[in-house]
Amino acid sequence: MKRFSFALLCTVFLLAGCSTQKPQPSHIVTLTPAKQPSPKEFPYTPSKHNAVIDALYEQYKKWYGTPYCYGGTTTQGVDCSALVQTVYFDAFGLHVPRTTKRQAKTGSFVTKKALREGDLVLFKTGWNTRHSGIYIEGGNFLHTSSKHGVTVSNLHNPYWRNVYWQARRVLAY
Repeated sequence: MKRFSFALLCTVFLLAGCSTQKPQPSHIVTLTPAKQPSPKEFPYTPSKHNAVIDALYEQYKKWYGTPYCYGGTTTQGVDCSALVQTVYFDAFGLHVPRTTKRQAKTGSFVTKKALREGDLVLFKTGWNTRHSGIYIEGGNFLHTSSKHGVTVSNLHNPYWRNVYWQARRVLAY
């Protein structure tokens, strides 16, 4: 009986110690160093010479391979709104808000047909979840995805077409 009581007491202390630890959020990913593309490996090149497009592709090269990390702001891990905020500042010296909710109120509304390079594109990806990226050209936009990290996707892809919400013009032309 003493052995059973001692084992029970140890189990209670062990469980009590575990309960004081903060649970790790399920949306945090294991961070790995950013993958640096070789010139042959980098999948996109501008289709026309344009200072805005060139600047966006340069930012893409810098961030390419960075994993998604909710709340992340560095090349070790970044979320969509931090990527947008950093790219606008580094490429154009423009300050935009940190959150997607506030980014959706930045600049002026633009129709999908009127999209131009550098426009902010926003998506409703869930009941109360929003996502942001930056339009580059030809339907392509720069963003970070939870599955692929920093990447370029196309608005004509069925998923992005269905969750598209709005676009905002934040660059002055």
